[in-house]
Amino acid sequence: MSAYHVSPGVIYAAAFVLAGIVSALGTPLIVQLALRLRIVDNDGHDRRMHDLPKPRVGGIAVFFGFAFALFAMLGVALGSPFGLLPAEQFDAIHRLVGLLFGSLLILGVGIWDDVMQMRPRNKLLAQIVVASISMLYGFVIPGMNNPFDRNPGTNWIDFPLWLGVPLTLLWYVGMMNAINFLDGLDGLLTGVAAISSLFLFVISVLHANPVVALVVVALAGSALGFLPYNFNPARIILGDAGSLFIGYVFATVSIIGASKTAIAISIVVPLLVLALPVLDTAVAIVRRARSGKRITEADRGHFHHQLIFRFGLNVRQAVLLLYAVCFVLGAVALAFSGEFTHVFRHVT
Repeated sequence: MSAYHVSPGVIYAAAFVLAGIVSALGTPLIVQLALRLRIVDNDGHDRRMHDLPKPRVGGIAVFFGFAFALFAMLGVALGSPFGLLPAEQFDAIHRLVGLLFGSLLILGVGIWDDVMQMRPRNKLLAQIVVASISMLYGFVIPGMNNPFDRNPGTNWIDFPLWLGVPLTLLWYVGMMNAINFLDGLDGLLTGVAAISSLFLFVISVLHANPVVALVVVALAGSALGFLPYNFNPARIILGDAGSLFIGYVFATVSIIGASKTAIAISIVVPLLVLALPVLDTAVAIVRRARSGKRITEADRGHFHHQLIFRFGLNVRQAVLLLYAVCFVLGAVALAFSGEFTHVFRHVT
């Protein structure tokens, strides 16, 4: 096959649009399927707030939009993946296929939980299994930059497996559960995922990391395609299928980025962008431990619940406020990545 060139902008835009269209068209079908099979989230659930039962496997539609866009772009990448060298082309396709496979596995875990209501211990074990399979595929945090060494040629520290593997496992499980805990209000997680993905997309493009950029722009498009059905009053919710899948993608792209940029950019920047669910999870763990509850026991003490019960906001007001917080955090992450100056120079 003769090589041909497709500009990165066209590829990113195509992935975004395709993911959004497939997700938007597929969501009504998932709604009908979930209602027919009675896969619904009961009103008055431990942490979610609904007036009526809602279909709870919306993550399937988000996944299919995401996967369709990436598979379509894989076809383009076989000829011209963003102008990469031949060796980088193979590596890019290898990483995309691995991420899609892991995403499918964790989606299956989420669907099983949405349908059968897994015990928290079993769900955690399933997350560990998926994370372990991803590590076998090669998604392991490789190392970090030495903050005390300013020499760009010598400041990288490789992690031995005995350190890299447990750190990666903690990263995967922590990110998936942090994102899962955020899914408590109509449209909250979907919107936060879209905003966070768009900021990570900009940062990835500016740091010349096309694989991560393609993945997060597809996730952003898929989330936005699903959002009209998920915003309050929602017709369908993400369920664990969606929240675990989104958490897995965020965790994986951070690890992929670690091989392309400094660890501060690949790990710390996503933590800043996703500071809202991460901090919420940390506070929830402390709160439940102090009250003698199990860490996995759901409650209504999360940030988004406090905005409603303590400050009197309605669901839409609380969600929009948290969107604004997420946007500010994304801007901080962009500044932290050292790219505001870079952007200003290009604009001027």
